[in-house]
Amino acid sequence: MQQNEIYEQMLGNKARFWTGNMEVEQEALDQVRNISQLPILAGHIAIMPDVHFGMGATVGSVLPLNAAVIPSAVGVDIGCGMIAVQTSLKASDLPDSLTEIRHQIERDVPVGFNWHNRDIPLHTRGLDGLRLERTRKNLLDAFPSLQIMKRVGKFNEKRMSQQLGTLGGGNHFIEVCLDTEQNVWVMLHSGSRNVGKTIGEVATDLAKAHVKANHVELVDYNLAWFDEGTPLFDEYVQGMNWAQEYARLNRDLMMTLVIDALKRKLKDFTLVNEAVNCHHNFLAKETHYGRPTWITRKGAVSAQKGQLGIIPGSMGAKSFIVCGKGHEAAYCSCSHGAGRRLSRTKAKKEFSLADLQAQTAGVECRKDSGVLDEIPGAYKNIDDVMNAQSELVEIKATLRQVLCVKG
Repeated sequence: MQQNEIYEQMLGNKARFWTGNMEVEQEALDQVRNISQLPILAGHIAIMPDVHFGMGATVGSVLPLNAAVIPSAVGVDIGCGMIAVQTSLKASDLPDSLTEIRHQIERDVPVGFNWHNRDIPLHTRGLDGLRLERTRKNLLDAFPSLQIMKRVGKFNEKRMSQQLGTLGGGNHFIEVCLDTEQNVWVMLHSGSRNVGKTIGEVATDLAKAHVKANHVELVDYNLAWFDEGTPLFDEYVQGMNWAQEYARLNRDLMMTLVIDALKRKLKDFTLVNEAVNCHHNFLAKETHYGRPTWITRKGAVSAQKGQLGIIPGSMGAKSFIVCGKGHEAAYCSCSHGAGRRLSRTKAKKEFSLADLQAQTAGVECRKDSGVLDEIPGAYKNIDDVMNAQSELVEIKATLRQVLCVKG
């Protein structure tokens, strides 16, 4: 019997695990058990191979919900996700040293808590620029109508606008990669920045008050929910949908800036095929087992049959462009990455800067204490993760990083 089958038996088959023989930390298992007791579940929980402990709902979990939504099952980085695009460049077109290219990207794309000192000018960027400008205008014009933001009070809308096209920190990254055919790809990971975090945190607090007012007792009140048909449910869904679009536009704008940075340093090139742009912290109304269901994915990607997605490794490991197989028992989902093996605090205790340099050998990236908690050894083995979900996705391209920008 595989380890995942043991976990399923432990939880009374209220959860399905795509973790193979990989061990799942006890804290995460306890969270899954807490979730499995919720009265609003519309079926079993689907656990992805990158599962690890999170706030409230477990990272790497897919929840089917009956006429309700749990804000923590989406998370506070609403709409966080990935975008990747293949270029016409080959590995031979890259210089021996990628340091100048990394520094150019770091100058052009604010990282960490930084943001642009003005909105990114788009009107000079042709048809794509006009499309992005229209999307940005529509998004910002809709912001004042978000009912959940009226509960926040004073909010820096200028900062929100100027954070579009910025990376953030933590596990967010920008990478230049090579596939097995030596094609050059650009890939990045980011979400809805401070505004999405604000919506997620406010919604979680409101949900706690909502269930307590209805005399619902929970082991963990971070798993509180809104009932469909209530004003709070509508407010959250409106704000969450807006934040998802903000996150998608944020990635589109960053990709534009990174491509421009590469064109400053390399010969002219074109983009091959459309970009793959996918969320991995989001809510969607979908039909599963013949009935409409609210599906929350926290650290999980939609993998409907034929749908392209991205599963990144750590900054010293492989990443994958995948195609979904539409596995119904997993609610047509797959993992959003390798998943943490160690917390940030434990990673800093276990590894040294010498370890970081060794584990990122051959990758142009920061190798200082500020990114030590993102060392590849803090993450699960990406090959084990991919093997555990072979029935969920088909690998279409395998990428390896040659340059990585961290927040």
